[in-house]
Amino acid sequence: MSMAQRKDTHPWNAQPKSAQPKSVAPAPLGALFALGRPLVMGILNVTPDSFSDGGDFRAPEAALAHARRMAAEGADILDIGAESSRPYVGAVAVTAEEEQARLEPVLPMVAELGVPISIDTMKAAVAAWALDHGATIANDVWGLQRDPDMARVVAERGVPVIVMHNRDDVDPRIDIIADMLDFFARSLDIAGHAGIAREAIVLDPGIGFGKTPQQSMIALRRLDALAGFGLPILVGASRKRFINTVIESEPKQRLAGSLAAHLIAADNGAAIIRAHDVADTVQALRVNAAIREAT
Repeated sequence: MSMAQRKDTHPWNAQPKSAQPKSVAPAPLGALFALGRPLVMGILNVTPDSFSDGGDFRAPEAALAHARRMAAEGADILDIGAESSRPYVGAVAVTAEEEQARLEPVLPMVAELGVPISIDTMKAAVAAWALDHGATIANDVWGLQRDPDMARVVAERGVPVIVMHNRDDVDPRIDIIADMLDFFARSLDIAGHAGIAREAIVLDPGIGFGKTPQQSMIALRRLDALAGFGLPILVGASRKRFINTVIESEPKQRLAGSLAAHLIAADNGAAIIRAHDVADTVQALRVNAAIREAT
């Protein structure tokens, strides 16, 4: 295969483009997707118990400094969460009031940086507040299927929504790809009935959520199974536990494994990569693309 042929078969250039993002996506995703490269979403957890960096950025000044750093490193989107959605044991549920209280001293200041913000929450009330105070994307780890009011909030504000696959229980016996397809079909039905434009939806396979480590790796390897929906895909494999099953490591020691997973995701058509380590992720994606485009 020639270099020109390799360039043509890269997911961002291949035909048909059913798995690729639509340029008509609502702001801010439409303009970002027009850049023609995988986007990087930087993670900002203002929580005490997130699996990787819980407590690191809970203080507003620390959160703002980290947001500034990720923006300078090339983050296209900043994803702010105030309740841990860690997929394993240890997450502590919080009320909508507490979640909003954690966001209030941080989100409006981060919004002033001018980088699009997604609000990582499973609560419609929190999403509504955040979307009214600077966030422009909703990110629901339960794919519109947990809080019955979430779809209405997204539809009324006309914003993009990230719909993530999730499960209450891990079952190693199931076909995880079939389960994801069924889940997303339900989510899209909910979205359609609520009046959410199809082009406003991004799918997230939910690496590490409701899956065994092996199932998470299958989801990454078979990302193209989601292409039939014709929607952009977000992948967040950053520091996830499946890396530890390949080579023993603590969350903050999983940069190399995260980059490996994210490069595979990008090569398989992911439009957005959600990562803790923004500078390293930006560099890896840009070099990967440059090598593929070299003639």
